[in-house]
Amino acid sequence: MAKGGKAKARDKKERKAKERRPPRARKRKAFLDDITYVDYKDVRLLRRFMTDRGKITPRRITGATAKQQRMVARAVKRARIIALVPFVREYYR
Repeated sequence: MAKGGKAKARDKKERKAKERRPPRARKRKAFLDDITYVDYKDVRLLRRFMTDRGKITPRRITGATAKQQRMVARAVKRARIIALVPFVREYYR
């Protein structure tokens, strides 16, 4: 009886694996190709990689490479420390 339950679970996993959608192609942004260094003083560029609430946007959304994303995160954190960009936005009024 225990084997029957395991077989059913295995069948469900196999079915789910077949039903998965193929991963979406990433959208590469043209301005990312030119970037070799992200300057923490360039607030306009940093805002592109942040949400309106002040969070750093993940690379799956921005289309940045891992190296570029690390540079962006480091620059945003430095800009936050010297108050060029806010840590969080102001609360609702």
